[in-house]
Amino acid sequence: MKETTYETFNRGKMYFDLGDPIEAARVLEPIAEDEPGSRSILELLGRAYFHSAQLGKAEDTFRRIIELDPCDSWAHIALARSLERQNRDDEAATYRRMHAAMSGGSLD
Repeated sequence: MKETTYETFNRGKMYFDLGDPIEAARVLEPIAEDEPGSRSILELLGRAYFHSAQLGKAEDTFRRIIELDPCDSWAHIALARSLERQNRDDEAATYRRMHAAMSGGSLD
């Protein structure tokens, strides 16, 4: 019997929670393709990419979340941190400021 999206998501989360973000990303990628508008899947996938230093993929995923919901302050700070880890501080500053404006002034 084929695993449901929910079961696959939970399996990906389990790998992430166990400290294996590479396997989490591998598990989550197909369901992210099947459910391109699912912010919960994209958030966990982006986190898995970020924690496994797949920073280009993390950046793309966080940008996708911002496209889906421009007011998602978490996605703005996640994108800023992904850009900073790629030594793109000037570009990251814009997203840090957006996060600060949305979250009451905090730059973190």
